[in-house]
Amino acid sequence: QSFKLLGFLDVRSVPCARESVLYGSLGSLVLGLGHFLATSRVRRSCDCAVGGFICTMLGYWFYCRYNLVQQRIRQRMLKEGMRNRILFEGSYLDPEKEQTGNERRDS
Repeated sequence: QSFKLLGFLDVRSVPCARESVLYGSLGSLVLGLGHFLATSRVRRSCDCAVGGFICTMLGYWFYCRYNLVQQRIRQRMLKEGMRNRILFEGSYLDPEKEQTGNERRDS
C-alpha cells in the first residue's frame, strides 16, 4: 500500500519523502506548541506550525537529497575503481605491482 501526499507525491517510492514528512510534522508540532505556550495566541500558533512544517520539510528534503547524491557519487567511483582494479590487475599498468629495473627504464 502506498501513501500519496496531496494526491501526487508517492511517499513510499520517492527517496527522502517519508523522512521529510515525518520531520516536518515533528517540527510543526514543536514550533506550533512552543509558540502557543509562549503567547497563547491560537491562530498565530497555527500559522507558525504550518510555516514550521514547510521549512522543516523542505530543509530536511534538501539535506537528504544532497546526501543521497553524494552517496551515489561515492558508489559510482567505488564501482569504477573496482572495475579498473579487475581490468588492470597483473598488467604493467597495475599501480600496486612492483616495478623491476627493466620496467622502469622502459617507461
